[in-house]
Amino acid sequence: MRTLKLFVIGLALAALAGCGPAVADVNLPIRVGAAPVVPSSSPARSPSASASPSASTAPPGRQRPAADPRRADPVRNKPAGKPKTGRVGHGPSDSLMRTGGAGVALTFDDGPDPVQTPRMLDLLRRQGVKATFCLVGRNVAAHPDLVRRIAAEGHTLCNHTWRHSLTLGKRKPATIEADLRRTNDAIRAAVPGAEIRYVRAPGGNFTDAFVAAAAGLGMKSIYWQVDPRDWDHPGGESGAAHRAKVVRAVKKHVHEGSIVLSHDYGQPETIAAYQQLIPWLKSRYRLVALP
Repeated sequence: MRTLKLFVIGLALAALAGCGPAVADVNLPIRVGAAPVVPSSSPARSPSASASPSASTAPPGRQRPAADPRRADPVRNKPAGKPKTGRVGHGPSDSLMRTGGAGVALTFDDGPDPVQTPRMLDLLRRQGVKATFCLVGRNVAAHPDLVRRIAAEGHTLCNHTWRHSLTLGKRKPATIEADLRRTNDAIRAAVPGAEIRYVRAPGGNFTDAFVAAAAGLGMKSIYWQVDPRDWDHPGGESGAAHRAKVVRAVKKHVHEGSIVLSHDYGQPETIAAYQQLIPWLKSRYRLVALP
């Protein structure tokens, strides 16, 4: 009863002092040295005096520590550190993005294609241009005559794995090596003694293990600097629009030393685009097969 009387007296005194209703907030921690809490309806409240939501809900006696700029981004939850693309000018796992000289290298992936690869080879021969063909092993086994033609016409051969698995780089090193070796064996079955100095991971999904396995077989890993996305056909895109997209992207992004990614497998519009691009490129750059 005595406690109740004291409580009533306190309310009366607070009202006389003009501080508003003295309603206790049982969830509000009381900290020694804390600034006085101002009711939200008070005109004296300013943005600079506002307490953050995290501070207002912190348990008594525990303060949220200040953000450490060295820690991971709290929004993306990605650790800071070396970018996955490795050194500047290199692709994933330090794969090569440039030729190492002034020449521009055209590279064509996923073949050989029994229809489109001969068309691309005819175009390159008419234009007097050498390129690099990144070959899928099972397509090599199916069309060895086209591999022989690619080699006979002076183009560079590149290993593009046996069946174009986008996740090969995540497999065990022995599995990666076996896949690359099987593809090399198929290429050399078509062209005995063929030099295979380069490899490209499907989708550009290089890993350290993939690059190491390739290096063990004497191959350099090549990424690219220019990707016109000739493989990407959005719904409703016309052939003319697709060709224009490829042409525009190459012209915009190519520079001396660029490695350009394109595809001869299943991409007839790519051949049509390069009918326009090759004369334009030849007037500005030296087109080379990777040595």
